[in-house]
Amino acid sequence: MPVNLAAPDPSSLAPVAGVSLGIAEAGIRKVNRKDLVVVTLAEGSAVAGVFTSNRFCAAPVQVCREHLAGGQGIRSIVVNTGNANAGTGADGLARARRTCASLATHLGVAPEQVLPFSTGVIMETLPVERIEAGLPAALADRSPANWARAAEGIMTTDTLPKAASRTLTIAGREVHVTGISKGAGMIRPNMATMLGFVATDAVVDAGLLPGLVKAAADESFNRITIDGDTSTNDSFVLIATQQAGHAPITSLASPEGQALQAAVFAVARELAQAIVRDGEGATKFITVRIDGGRSEAECQQVAYAIAHSPLVKTAFFASDPNLGRILAAVGYAGIEDLDQALIDLYLDDVHVAREGGRHPAYREEDGQRVMKQSEITVRVDLHRGGSSATVWTCDLSHDYVSINADYRS
Repeated sequence: MPVNLAAPDPSSLAPVAGVSLGIAEAGIRKVNRKDLVVVTLAEGSAVAGVFTSNRFCAAPVQVCREHLAGGQGIRSIVVNTGNANAGTGADGLARARRTCASLATHLGVAPEQVLPFSTGVIMETLPVERIEAGLPAALADRSPANWARAAEGIMTTDTLPKAASRTLTIAGREVHVTGISKGAGMIRPNMATMLGFVATDAVVDAGLLPGLVKAAADESFNRITIDGDTSTNDSFVLIATQQAGHAPITSLASPEGQALQAAVFAVARELAQAIVRDGEGATKFITVRIDGGRSEAECQQVAYAIAHSPLVKTAFFASDPNLGRILAAVGYAGIEDLDQALIDLYLDDVHVAREGGRHPAYREEDGQRVMKQSEITVRVDLHRGGSSATVWTCDLSHDYVSINADYRS
């Protein structure tokens, strides 16, 4: 069961002017399942994305990069679940391009104005014929209010759809920011999550979007881990449809730019945390905060050493305060001149270790009390500088093994 996470209320997801979403059951891997999503965008929309750093990246990732670099103006997004179209070589690229061409024909746009996304099993041939057959139904289903259903249509091992929305006012105009994401396993942020899409109707200089999407990813999807595996298909896309009617935002440092950035960050962070809460087999949501580093990068390095550790994660699953595992992870994080005699470790309100050793007042029953909670904060103070960093992770349970052992069956 997800950790303190519920399916989104469709009425809480604000439509974004210029965005319409349609969902279909194309039978890509399983019948009677939403597995094809088409998103159409108003002409003049600005689109930017960040993608996996996995060098064995999927065919749709390669095509998306090409189409975004082409600068023709993106008019549609097509997402299939059930098949990742990764590890498929030249044939996979041809099938991703054929998907774009087919949708482009329906919409009367160029194939280069379509971005394809796939998620699911790796190294299996994409059944592009099923996608083509499902496109008319997805297009006929389009509505600006379909965000919640679209979130269902991109799920794989997710147990719940993930969506979030914010509304703000810019220059007297109501502006909406709404997004969806999917992911529950194979999550390590060497870019972002498995798939994430955030749209706003704000009027924004297109040149600002690449920086904004990268910053949003760094504040959200690049701060989560479930199992330490980087997907072949990671993609996070930000869309600005330019439909809200206010004067264009030309600087993110302006009050309007700051307000929009805060809303985009908030949506992205909620989506990223939802992925951790719905991590495969997760029973606990864990915040890891590192203070007192010499740089934010150094703090993240230590945070991920803790968050990736199977020994730490299994201890949390068992509610076993075997907290020396956390100190061990801090020690092997790769900071060569780390002084262990300065380190403090906290588990929520419990001071576990002081100056590198067990705190005299620490009692194991206090640690176990915290570890039985469904939400836990681990805080380490390195006492070597003024920087901090936070990441979010989950525990590692028996169910994680079962889910992944049975994934293709």
